[in-house]
Amino acid sequence: MNIGVFDSGFGGLTVLRALLERLPGADYAYLGDTARLPYGAKSQATVARYAVSSAHFLVDEQQADYLVIACNTASALALDAIRAAVPVPVLGVIETGANAAEASTRTGDVLVMATAATVESHAYSAACKQRGLRVIEKAAPLLVPLVEEGWVEHAVTEEVLRIYLSDLLEDSNYAGFEPDTLVLGCTHYPLLRANFERALPPSIRVIDSAEATATQVTAALCLPENPCHPNGEPRRRRFYATDSVAKFRNLGSRFLGQSIEQVELIDLSG
Repeated sequence: MNIGVFDSGFGGLTVLRALLERLPGADYAYLGDTARLPYGAKSQATVARYAVSSAHFLVDEQQADYLVIACNTASALALDAIRAAVPVPVLGVIETGANAAEASTRTGDVLVMATAATVESHAYSAACKQRGLRVIEKAAPLLVPLVEEGWVEHAVTEEVLRIYLSDLLEDSNYAGFEPDTLVLGCTHYPLLRANFERALPPSIRVIDSAEATATQVTAALCLPENPCHPNGEPRRRRFYATDSVAKFRNLGSRFLGQSIEQVELIDLSG
């Protein structure tokens, strides 16, 4: 199995990290479209064009036969366009997060914290409502730069997160919700999972979007007629970026949880 993983930057490496833990015997090609980030500042048409070009690279040139869109903005704004453009199964992180929330909640009331672009798309809200859930979303624009700065255990990050969560819980209380599940709606946020769990009441379960996606990819691929071997020997790991490979290696290693030795620079502008 050759699995392609795509993100506009580095956060999707948390999804790849979770996939490697569950399916180490697969081949992986990861593309970070770092030259064109942030996607959240672009129009839907532009995001779709960028995402489709990245999908074509992974499927047509890297022969991926399963595609994971590890980018919340692309999952929110371009999933249909990607599925129409490539002949392989495509899974986005928003649907996996909503599926995990549905499986987790007992009250039916779900909270989502994400970037401003993802919240403004209301994609999580729509996906949760399709599953019969009530949802309140909260944008947390300061968390991504704090994670990329490496301030995961910094007091500043703890205080910023506390303020965001306090506002979100206040909004939830005002709406009469009884939330028991919070979805981490950004692939940077798995690095802050412990911070979220410390700051939240014990009654609220944290859904890690990276783990939820990896779990659902494994469930989709490991069928009786196509069994997986979780303890299989590690295979090919290929990394591609559309801008600075040195930055990708240095910052990406933090997200992946292991050293990234080689990154190939590619040009998707044409």
